[in-house]
Amino acid sequence: MAERKSKNGFKAVIVLLVIILIAVAGYFGYVYVNNDINGKEEFKTDYTLNIIDGMSQYDVSQRLYQNGIVVSDSLWSRWMDRHHPSVNYIPGEYSLTNDMSYENIAKALEEPDISHKTVSVCIPEGYNIFDIAKTMEENGICTGKDFLEACKSKDGYDYSFIDDIPQSDKIAYELEGFLFPATYDLSENMKANEVVDEMLGAFADRIKEEWRTYCSENNMTMYELVTLSSVVEKETLGQGVAENIASVFINRLGEGQKLQSDVTIDYGNALRENGFNDNVVESYNTYKCKALPSGPICNPGVANIDAVVNHSDTDYYYFFSYNNGANFYFTDNYTDFSEKWEQVKDTNTN
Repeated sequence: MAERKSKNGFKAVIVLLVIILIAVAGYFGYVYVNNDINGKEEFKTDYTLNIIDGMSQYDVSQRLYQNGIVVSDSLWSRWMDRHHPSVNYIPGEYSLTNDMSYENIAKALEEPDISHKTVSVCIPEGYNIFDIAKTMEENGICTGKDFLEACKSKDGYDYSFIDDIPQSDKIAYELEGFLFPATYDLSENMKANEVVDEMLGAFADRIKEEWRTYCSENNMTMYELVTLSSVVEKETLGQGVAENIASVFINRLGEGQKLQSDVTIDYGNALRENGFNDNVVESYNTYKCKALPSGPICNPGVANIDAVVNHSDTDYYYFFSYNNGANFYFTDNYTDFSEKWEQVKDTNTN
């Protein structure tokens, strides 16, 4: 009987010890969790959380846990579900530390330190590199300066169509002409080279086999085709004339004549305003250079590249627009050109 009481007493002690251990563990667990929720951490950990479009609560909680900002992803998720059930994560970069309370983390996640919000950016056909740089900066995508710098060289971009861009100190921006005009969904505060890469990718997606065939049959590079198309793009003010304009320039090139296009002077002026020397500026001036300018003067759309490839078969060597660009006159001789110009030049009021 005494032995049974002894055993029962021993069991009671064991049960009591277990209860005490559970209570102690529960207490320290509570303190551990409570400290995490309230941001009481002894050693500080810094982490920049990058939220991209469409990221879920699960994705965020995993990153916070894996990078030491919270002690448990499920604890963070449950706390957020209870305290901030309608959270909407904005794409961007957030600077966080593990000594922030959950409430402070939640508040920090309301507004990114660096926003990557998606912005729709329209780049019209015929925009040159300076127009695009300005548009990118105005929309918070990247600085205009960074964009221009990212377009100076083809190095670092992996597209076969840029391989034949010549290495020349007369080319202002090697990637001018290949920044395809379109509407892009871009993120605020992107790296400029990533923006450029996306635009080059858009050009790559539009290349037609017909363009390659034309270049091969006419001993042209894709760079030369785009360069000529860019001049046609800037000269074309209306519908249905691009093929004729292209024919004028192709006829002139075939005879070894200068293109003598005023729009190339405008581009040269823009280069000069942006710090380029006369050697570069004059290489784009088709009243001075022997044939094509050093490179494209804008970024042409598909229609005007097609207009060069499918240019009209004419004997035209001269043209001008009048009625403020509403009408065009084409001729094969300079006398007709001069006489017609005297008759209609006053219709241009702009």
